[in-house]
Amino acid sequence: MKRRTDDGTAFELHGPAGAPVLVLVHGLGLTRATWEGHLPALAERHRVLAYDLAGHGESAPPAARPSLTLFSEQLRALMDALGIARAAVSGFSLGGMINRRFAMDHPGRCGPLVILNSPHERDPEAQRLVEERAAATEAGGPAATIDATIARWFTPGFVAARPDLIARVKAWVLANDPATYAACRQVLATGVTELIRPDPPIAHPALVITCENDTGSTPAMTRAIAAEIPGAAALIVPGLQHMGLMERPGLFTAPTLDFLAAQRW
Repeated sequence: MKRRTDDGTAFELHGPAGAPVLVLVHGLGLTRATWEGHLPALAERHRVLAYDLAGHGESAPPAARPSLTLFSEQLRALMDALGIARAAVSGFSLGGMINRRFAMDHPGRCGPLVILNSPHERDPEAQRLVEERAAATEAGGPAATIDATIARWFTPGFVAARPDLIARVKAWVLANDPATYAACRQVLATGVTELIRPDPPIAHPALVITCENDTGSTPAMTRAIAAEIPGAAALIVPGLQHMGLMERPGLFTAPTLDFLAAQRW
């Protein structure tokens, strides 16, 4: 079921009505279609809500300058519109920053967290590179960095084997309004400072996953996120890069389902 809220958030629902709700939050420049390979498995036992971030896909532009708080409030408003009191939230990359912000802002509305390939505290050199990439985006729009982005996101073998999917992902990114995309990239670059060692700590059950060769959301970052959330588990998927969840969806859905099956919300 595809719909749009009165304030412009495009969303779709899958799975049985009355099942525990799992919200899926995509990453920078992408759309809710990022999760297509995950939906069949996740929707067997959950009411799955996938939506487009403000300024992405079919959603309306953001009402103010993008920030983690703006995206957290978008999720709260969407849940309000759908009458969802509480949900588990799985977020990829920027989405894994948004679901942490949501857990901090609205702890009573947030159930278990699945944090996928999401950045955390960077060393000074890595922070410099991220900020340089964000500045390059401001200067030239999404097209300025798209080829380097694809090389960081996907393994070379997958790029060669699936030109159809690579073309689709490029189209998602290039469809973004340049100013909005640049502002969202700044959130990805600088927003981690809001999430490091939060006080009080995030208290929700959490599973934190990244890929072995993800240079922007590294295994060390994943372990650091998990260390800051009491009881959280960290998992490193071998061999893949940032968009491993699109190359090998099952390596992400299987541990997610096992984790969620052990929780109540």
